[in-house]
Amino acid sequence: MTLLEVRDLEVTYPGGAAAVRGVDLSLAAGQKLGVAGESGCGKSSLALALLRLLPAGTRVSGKVLLDGEDVLTMRWGRVRAVRWAGASIVFQGAMHSLNPVHRVGDQIAEPVLLHRGATAAAARRRAGELLEHVGLPASRAAAYPHELSGGQRQRVMIAMALACDPRLIIADEPTTALDVMIQAQILRLIQQLVAEQEVGLIMISHDLAVLADTCDRLTVMYAGRVVEDGPARQVYDDARHPYARALSAAFPRIGDPASRFAPHGLAGDPPDPSAPPAGCAFRPRCPVALDVCATRDPLLRDAGPQRRAACVHVGAAVPGPAAPAEDTRSAP
Repeated sequence: MTLLEVRDLEVTYPGGAAAVRGVDLSLAAGQKLGVAGESGCGKSSLALALLRLLPAGTRVSGKVLLDGEDVLTMRWGRVRAVRWAGASIVFQGAMHSLNPVHRVGDQIAEPVLLHRGATAAAARRRAGELLEHVGLPASRAAAYPHELSGGQRQRVMIAMALACDPRLIIADEPTTALDVMIQAQILRLIQQLVAEQEVGLIMISHDLAVLADTCDRLTVMYAGRVVEDGPARQVYDDARHPYARALSAAFPRIGDPASRFAPHGLAGDPPDPSAPPAGCAFRPRCPVALDVCATRDPLLRDAGPQRRAACVHVGAAVPGPAAPAEDTRSAP
């Protein structure tokens, strides 16, 4: 059963920066979807749009169907009910997301009080249970955020996200700024919770290796669009789009001396979202660009079983300048 379906989502900030341009994706209950890309590719804007958390004045269009109900057309009262209870988000940077002058137990209990109508005592008990569920003693509920380590704060954020038993969790760079040992612990915790509670997970990261090990499917974004989508391990090991291939190659492989001593990089930066280049947005950085890429922005097309990529080198022969591009963005 489809838990989340996003259709032709577009996000444009005041001033004209198009952060998300026509994104389609779907997620089933119990499925883990990774979203990858460099900074500035639209990943966090996509996450915030799913729960209508974008700044005032931002133009958002398309559909965000959560259990068949469009979040973008809900009344504000219904949106507030859906947040935490239907879908929750683990924000990037726990120290900046937690209130420094409130104890973490009170912050975990707050959504329980608001959405479950629980008594203060019941909310405190629930906060203690959630802390133990994410591997912290219930006594840490009395701590302030600055009294916890980075990994402990991230566990608190996960506990908050689970407070009202949501069906969807969005994790935006949940392991940023954590050392590798703590990263591994947090990732194992997230995988365990998703498996136990059959929730859908969207995990956002720039690290394809982490997403390939954690998620079932992987979506790669560039300049606000999806450029490749498919089974996570297949996309990581055998990317079909040149950008996804460059992202994968940027990380050294264990046991491969060539990648260890000479990891591949990618020159340049993502384009300015307020003035994307004509044709394929990746063309100025692409090592295999063709003349047609200067005038045509390819849409997603079949790249194998359950795989899609937006590149003229994928699928059929390279189209001529006058041939219409095949649109398969709505393919399952």
